[in-house]
Amino acid sequence: MFSFNMFDHPIPRAFQNRFSTQYRCYSVSMLAGPNDRSDVEKGGKIIMPPSALDQLSRLNITYPMLFKLTNKNSDRMTHCGVLEFVADEGICYLPHWMMQNLLLEEGGLVQVESVNLMVATYSKFQPQSPDFLDITNPKAVLENALRNFACLTTGDVIAINYNEKIYELRVMETKPDKAVSIIECDMNVDFDAPLGYKEPERRLQHTEEPAEEVGDPSSYADMDMGFRAFSGSGNRLDGKKKGIEPSPAPIDPSDIKRGIPNYDYKVGRITFIRNSRPQPKKVDEDDTMSRFIAFSGEGQSLRKKGRKP
Repeated sequence: MFSFNMFDHPIPRAFQNRFSTQYRCYSVSMLAGPNDRSDVEKGGKIIMPPSALDQLSRLNITYPMLFKLTNKNSDRMTHCGVLEFVADEGICYLPHWMMQNLLLEEGGLVQVESVNLMVATYSKFQPQSPDFLDITNPKAVLENALRNFACLTTGDVIAINYNEKIYELRVMETKPDKAVSIIECDMNVDFDAPLGYKEPERRLQHTEEPAEEVGDPSSYADMDMGFRAFSGSGNRLDGKKKGIEPSPAPIDPSDIKRGIPNYDYKVGRITFIRNSRPQPKKVDEDDTMSRFIAFSGEGQSLRKKGRKP
């Protein structure tokens, strides 16, 4: 007797440990129950039916449980973890941002497969709005939000909630693979410029520093009255007032030059007069003849015998 075991070939071990099935997906807001499950929207984990837990427990899979979600109609895929097994049979509940990445509508079919991912070492994010720059410490906020995520996929747009506001960030790059696990890992985080962000234009002011002006003190305040020898009045020994008038003419108040205000003064600008010595003025020959020469007058004697020139 011959027996033909045509269909008794051993199944490869990789397929024995693999979980793969299809579910109809709905957003978390459709989850029935008295409790508010808005916490599911803040992370990257899904809710599966109890039958999935029963099937996974029979498989020799690695922990933590990570899954690959695929929308075969749009050829979009992402990765996630599992939060609970309390969904109705044949249904799984996804965060709204995950359904947007997969281009899924309410009740759409999604393929769920178990996968093993490498631990992340580096990731780069791009905020989808410049409002993300208003956060004081974005790395700390992102680190706190990623605690609700199990894995990251390059190209996904994740959503985090901070100060009652939702910020979307695109995963630009992940290392060492395009899909990585971020559970208990030491990952370096970097940010790209937000979408639509424009750097403020820097106006280059080509203001040349003004050269030091050789200031003329006489143009601002010339209070020098000039040299006038023997400009005081004299007294006679005999007490008479005759011939004691001062030889130089008295100074007229109009001859004194007052300080000239600086009409070019600007608030916040101080002008220093570097050259405190007045520059010598060119004197013509006519001026030299009319200048005062000390002791050039005639002398006088008490004895009026004769006058010496």
